[in-house]
Amino acid sequence: MSSTEDLDYPQVILQYSSGFLLSKVMFTACELGVFDLLLESGEPLSSDAIAARLGTSTTGMERLLDACVGLKLLAVELTQEGALYRNTEISNIYLTKSSPKSQYHIMMYYSNTVYLCWHYLADAVREGRNQYERAFGVLSKDPFGAMYRSEEEMLKFMAGQNSVWSICGRDVLAAFDLSPFRQICDLGGGGGALARECVSLYPNSMVMIYDLPKVVQLAKEQFVPPEEHRIAFREGDFFNDSIPEAELYILSKILHDWDDDKCRQLLAKVYKACRPGGGVLLVESLLNEDKSGPLETQLYSMNMLVQTEGKERTAAEYSKLLEAAGFREVQVKRTGKLYDAVLGSK
Repeated sequence: MSSTEDLDYPQVILQYSSGFLLSKVMFTACELGVFDLLLESGEPLSSDAIAARLGTSTTGMERLLDACVGLKLLAVELTQEGALYRNTEISNIYLTKSSPKSQYHIMMYYSNTVYLCWHYLADAVREGRNQYERAFGVLSKDPFGAMYRSEEEMLKFMAGQNSVWSICGRDVLAAFDLSPFRQICDLGGGGGALARECVSLYPNSMVMIYDLPKVVQLAKEQFVPPEEHRIAFREGDFFNDSIPEAELYILSKILHDWDDDKCRQLLAKVYKACRPGGGVLLVESLLNEDKSGPLETQLYSMNMLVQTEGKERTAAEYSKLLEAAGFREVQVKRTGKLYDAVLGSK
């Protein structure tokens, strides 16, 4: 091993140890409204002007802006009047609230909720359970009771999930040709962004969002307009209540919340309710079969540890769960993006 390679290792360790600083810079700029202000201004602004309009200190804002330049989220131009800052294309598209592809809400959920759970990662590893009790002082036996501990938290979570599907939804729904399925049930469909992508991609389909009563109520009030007649709702708890009959069931980021026993329990109910010739589409981030990556999925699995009862799985593990419930001809499509698709047939 050469001396150059030896010198790389300390650098890598330092980069890893400071990784959380990078995300916090982006989260803070989003939270303070930096990207929204620069979009609305229509012209580059000085750090003094940005600080004055957003009500921050000038020294703090200047350092935040420069860090965003380093992250390629802002661009800076040196003029006779001083440094002027503007958004890059990435921040205009993904970090401003008004963009159709905005990731602002998921950023805020990670910053204000997920980060607090990750503070207790060592405890989660020691105990093998989520950390809502330490992070928020709420009982953690029911992960979604803890996750939905207030209407404000529910809205943050639902808006965050919607923002994810605004950039990932079409990829997973187009991984297989779902046009033969006319009656689709989106189990745990939340704010309805994936359902809206589905009826847009497959205009002959009807999608029923099945979720907890309080989730359905917020989805109707906040996220799915009443004129969207191809999306219906049904209230229920898919572990304790009956599941409506459908041709296709979509379980997007559902099974990763639960242990294998609960996954088998839920899939057995889905199989029983599914019409002959129908199927189930799992939307999950798939681990490599040897679990060597992808890194994003490995980190998601750690997040399942601190927030839920579940974990991320390999394609073979999901196939085994589907086959145990009775589904056959299991097909797997990796999208090359954050989430992949697994289709089982009845």
